[in-house]
Amino acid sequence: MEAESEPYVRLATLRRLHQSMAELNTGRSLADTLQTVADGIVKGLDFELAAVNLVQPDGDLVVAAVAGSEGAEAMMAGRTGSRAAWERRLAMGERWGELRFIPYTESWVLLDDDVPQWHAAGPAPRYPDEWHPMDILLAPMYSSDGNLLGVISVDKPRNGRRPGAWGREALQMYAFQAGIAISNARLRANMQRALVRLEREQQALRASEESFRQAFEYAPSGMAIAELGNGQNGRLVRTNDALCRLLGRPASALQRYSFSDLVHPEDLRTLLRTPAEGGRAELRLARRDGSYVWVSLRNSVVADATDGPRFLLTHVEDIEERKRHELQLAHRASHDSLTGLPNSAELRARLSARLCDKPALSPDAAQMGPGGAGGFDGPDGSNGCNGFDAFEGMVPEPVGGYDHHVHTVPPSSDDPSEKGLAVLFCDLDGFKSINDRFGHHCGDAVLIEVARRLSNGVRDNDTVARLGGDEFVVLADGLGRADAADLAVRLRNAIIPPIRVEGRAVRVGASFGISWAGCGMSADEVLQCADQRMYVEKRSRSKARRVG
Repeated sequence: MEAESEPYVRLATLRRLHQSMAELNTGRSLADTLQTVADGIVKGLDFELAAVNLVQPDGDLVVAAVAGSEGAEAMMAGRTGSRAAWERRLAMGERWGELRFIPYTESWVLLDDDVPQWHAAGPAPRYPDEWHPMDILLAPMYSSDGNLLGVISVDKPRNGRRPGAWGREALQMYAFQAGIAISNARLRANMQRALVRLEREQQALRASEESFRQAFEYAPSGMAIAELGNGQNGRLVRTNDALCRLLGRPASALQRYSFSDLVHPEDLRTLLRTPAEGGRAELRLARRDGSYVWVSLRNSVVADATDGPRFLLTHVEDIEERKRHELQLAHRASHDSLTGLPNSAELRARLSARLCDKPALSPDAAQMGPGGAGGFDGPDGSNGCNGFDAFEGMVPEPVGGYDHHVHTVPPSSDDPSEKGLAVLFCDLDGFKSINDRFGHHCGDAVLIEVARRLSNGVRDNDTVARLGGDEFVVLADGLGRADAADLAVRLRNAIIPPIRVEGRAVRVGASFGISWAGCGMSADEVLQCADQRMYVEKRSRSKARRVG
């Protein structure tokens, strides 16, 4: 302190300063703290006027609090001064430690800037340290990292003098503590805003979770949540009632499984190929009773903010009725409506699936020419198939060398070890007379019974198809030439016994032509060859009956 101007400091003044500093951190909000800062200067530092100018996010300073004069508050509160004008003031002022003092002799140049002020003109000082109304005293406030928080402006010291050393030190110390209080108030405000925002987010999350829970639990179709990763292999962790009813299993039992445990073996590859995000698949899931139900799966990933995707949300829709309808339509499109046998289109599709464009013939078969198709020779020594001379001289292809296709090769001899795909073309003898005598209703019954007898006479993996009218075709794989001939005889003998229709017994015969499917032929060519052989046999049998 200065001995001449301030011989002593009264204890009451120190108490007021201490009280003002103690009150800096009592504000409940940033606005309360700023007003407390301004009020403390008037109460504890013996200035009649004080204003707190706070730095805004854009850098300008706004008058956030005024104390000591209602007129000055009305004139200045809420007004803003540019950062450039404030930087100018802090740069031109006389340095009193951290304080800046601009005497009235220099402050006149600031009258036209945009910083809010209440100064008024007055007479020249009567003595050197007398306070002039145009004098400016500023106390900058800084944050802990050195950034400007704001500036305290003071005016009208109660003793009418410019502050001495103790007064300057007290104001500087007060500004330092005020900066801490403002930083703390901002921190508390930010924390309060964050807490409010967090609470709102938590409320929204709880509402969202409740909405999801209700949508999940009460969804009319199946819903499931499965583990994604973490070595759980898609284990189901939550299922809704609709899925439990669909699969006939309680939720506790389903939690022991993953979809790969429940899927039909034939559909496992489809399930494994289905993407986790946005994947769709139609497959069969096992029910508790051992049956399978067709479902449509739609996947979406529930992401975790820290570990990435963790759960798989799967919507399971029962499509059993639609699939049954589709299968019925597909069956109708590919099967004969009268006999239930595969129709002509399905027969050609199955036959074409075994054939390719490149023949795979043994050298012996290539030398045989068209006779390699097998079957019964006609009475003139021909093989009954025309238009297949292209087989002669063909270079044989190695079996299995064409796009991983297993070539179909006709038997080249009567050797029982040589097997092939036999095509038996059957035409009923005497069927037209039954239709003419007893009507189409009787004829239909005969066709149905013939279809049944043919189906019973072949193996499970053989195909019996109705080509149209009274023509049937049998595809039998893995037969030698003698096997095919024996099969034709057995089937003919199965057809010959009387068929009872509406109390009467009717008889039909059957003529068979045998050809052999081979790569390099089309399905139509194979069927045409079998058809020609059938007619050769039919003519031969008719000629034999006339001779007899």
